[in-house]
Amino acid sequence: MQIKVSSSQFNYTYGNRIHFPYSIALLVSYIKTKEKFSQFKFDKTFVFRNEEKIEEYVEKCRDSDILLCSCYVWNWEITTLVAKKVKEINPKCLIIFGGPQVPEILEDFFEKYPFVDIAVHGEGEIIFENILSEYLMEKNYFKVKGISTKDFTTEPQERIKDFDSMPSPYLTNTVLDLVDIVDGYQWIASWETNRGCPYQCTFCDWGSSTATTMRKWSEERLYKEIEWFGDNKIPYIDGCDANFGIYRDRDLQIAKKLREEKLTKGFPETFMTNWAKVSSEKIIPLAKELTSVGLLKAVTLSLQSLDKNTLDTIKRANLKFNTFSTLTTSFRDENIPTYTELIMGLPGETLESFKKGLETILSDEDLGSILIYNCGLLPNAPMNYPEYREKHKIKSIRTPIFLIHTRKDEVSIQEYERIVIETSSYNLKELKEMYRYAWMIQTFHNFGILELVAKFYQNEYQLPQMEFYETLLQYGKNEKSFFSKEFDLLEKHVDKGYSGKGWAHYDFDLAEINWPLEEASAARFLHLDTNILFTEIQKFVEFLENKREIHSKSEILNDLIKFQIFLLTTRANLEEIKEEKFAYDWKDYFVNNSAITKSKMNYFYKNKITEKDPIKWTLNVIWYGRKEVKYKIFPKFLKVDSLVIDKNIP
Repeated sequence: MQIKVSSSQFNYTYGNRIHFPYSIALLVSYIKTKEKFSQFKFDKTFVFRNEEKIEEYVEKCRDSDILLCSCYVWNWEITTLVAKKVKEINPKCLIIFGGPQVPEILEDFFEKYPFVDIAVHGEGEIIFENILSEYLMEKNYFKVKGISTKDFTTEPQERIKDFDSMPSPYLTNTVLDLVDIVDGYQWIASWETNRGCPYQCTFCDWGSSTATTMRKWSEERLYKEIEWFGDNKIPYIDGCDANFGIYRDRDLQIAKKLREEKLTKGFPETFMTNWAKVSSEKIIPLAKELTSVGLLKAVTLSLQSLDKNTLDTIKRANLKFNTFSTLTTSFRDENIPTYTELIMGLPGETLESFKKGLETILSDEDLGSILIYNCGLLPNAPMNYPEYREKHKIKSIRTPIFLIHTRKDEVSIQEYERIVIETSSYNLKELKEMYRYAWMIQTFHNFGILELVAKFYQNEYQLPQMEFYETLLQYGKNEKSFFSKEFDLLEKHVDKGYSGKGWAHYDFDLAEINWPLEEASAARFLHLDTNILFTEIQKFVEFLENKREIHSKSEILNDLIKFQIFLLTTRANLEEIKEEKFAYDWKDYFVNNSAITKSKMNYFYKNKITEKDPIKWTLNVIWYGRKEVKYKIFPKFLKVDSLVIDKNIP
């Protein structure tokens, strides 16, 4: 007698790519090694979010004995909907929920979700094996460690020690067995080289959920999986390690193997991962191997906050900023892009400490992209524990989840997340102000719209950059301009987001995807005719000088603004070589911190993006290009005197 097992691991699509059901495949590949479970037959996993197919998914489970659900923040609502409907038509079906969205502290979980029979806590492989063993016997699930039912919760299951006893879902082809190949779609492979995290950051459930223990797979297995990715033409590898690079020598060999595979077979095309939390120059050799063949877009340098009190509150240990700045320079010297992550609204943070942190980070000359996120509450993160929330007076709201670059047609079944909107160190009004500054820094500084203009006023008039952007905020709110249109959007966006109505922003002139507002704003600026953009910046500079009682020479300002726009990747200029003459030596000024020197200069550089189609251009510059910094060029990389230097430049 066969026992039918259905499963779901719903995912969003990103462009034409979607993740394999990796978590389900881990369980299935392991179970298939056990002869005693030969009567269990595993159907295809439900992966694609498609409201029109909900009833079809449910109908396929009409005669299922077990429904196995892999639950994440991005699929909770659709998963619970399917599970509820399955229970209605098939009451005898054993419904099992696992994954990071299943709470450790259950409270009224089974009252809200009575159709769930078993909730799994922690690593699922051994737990699932034990559940199936009991299913074949007396169904006394209280014997199974690491689970909860409406009647009981058992003691935790010990962590897996021998990872190589667990078969690979790739080398066994389990991931392919569990999905239907759909024309036009490519698969993203989730991939672990290690599991666990030695850190205990309170906003994250990684360290707490893995009990800090680090475990790793053998190099032999990992090399074979890399070869499998190449053989099966998998374009994108989503590295799921919490700290890739923490095993420096071992991970260097993995990086070399990935490089070798791409050179030999052309695949994988891209490898993204979470780098070791306290990154150092030791990971540069790894990054060089990956960037040398285009596998890696950029290295993440996660600061989260620069405020000591905040870092203590969230149990986060960071590099000293001087060390961080030296590190970004080292990466830049090796032509390895970096991006920095900050979390806005952490407990302990204040409006002033947040602005001070931004001021500090903007002083880094080699800083790449800055990514700033709202502080989310994950179900099993220490920050979400009742005692922690009470201690820091944390208030949160339930809001539609913000999944960037997903298609609008995939949000009919809305998913939700919880974000922090108030703590003992700030209120909602102050958080909104943080968001405004975060948007300005990401839009105007990060994307280069006003970056050098701000540095000019800092150098010449000792105007702190955050005061520069404070003046920009005043300008955007009070003066009618193209800039002010974006500030109007910002105000609506802030009010909508922090009222629990979500952060979605669509501009179909840019692409039919959900844009972060700062990306969309920057894209609209970069689409402007350069003369219009020049006038917009000029008007703001006049406002700034009047407000701050500054009197600069118009000849210098106009040349500076022209230089700022020259470094941007704009739609108005698509030729391969961008070249322009200037009255002042701005490269020397910004690179070497020299005095402003009047000197006829001729600068040129090779344009990074010459795509003619406006949608493809936007995607390449903004979405695909953000981490690689394809939206601007740094002054240090400018070529000088094109009459002498060969323009056939790399």
